Amino acid sequence: MQEIKRFNEQRAEIYWWFSSLFSKELTQQDLNAYQTPEVRGFLQGLADNKELKNSTDKVIDALNRLQDREDAQLELSADFCDLFLTSDKHAALPYASIYLDESKLLNGKPAQDMAELMQNKGIAVDNNFNEPADHLAIELDFLGNMIIRSNELEQEAHLETAFTEQKHFIDNHLLSWIPQFSENCTQFDSFGFYAAVAELLVNFCELDNRYLAAN
Repeated sequence: MQEIKRFNEQRAEIYWWFSSLFSKELTQQDLNAYQTPEVRGFLQGLADNKELKNSTDKVIDALNRLQDREDAQLELSADFCDLFLTSDKHAALPYASIYLDESKLLNGKPAQDMAELMQNKGIAVDNNFNEPADHLAIELDFLGNMIIRSNELEQEAHLETAFTEQKHFIDNHLLSWIPQFSENCTQFDSFGFYAAVAELLVNFCELDNRYLAAN
């Protein structure tokens, strides 16, 4: 049980890391941190998994190229804005409602579905992050909180139920739309950093889903 809970902490941290990347532009301090042994070691740990290696290598390659990119922080911020903050047709907007068939949803509105789920679980978001509840960063942050909360459970049967809930969330609130989101990032992100991150996210969600199904 303790080993599972330690692994849960790692899973939550990874989802929170993804959430941070899609919530705001990276600062120069953030970019400096990505060149440290600690963060590179974290990425290499992901790359050690053969199912994540290809997409993680793309993230690492983009980070390496950033070191030679003129005005790297400003240019990466522009990439973020062009992809995620505009209504341009060449964007990859990070909202579930852009991609889902609303007729298949419980309330017909992804943001409403997500807001109700957050209320039922008693999980709130940062008040400074003024986005609808179906924003990718919010959904990933919520999942990280779900995972950490499951570590409070002491009975194996309850943990199995929590894993089932997490798998259901990944299936219905993430993998139902982030593959198309990732394709849009690949199409419109010419530099490739966010395209690589989105591809890695899809691969990690698929890998995590298989882990949850096996437990």
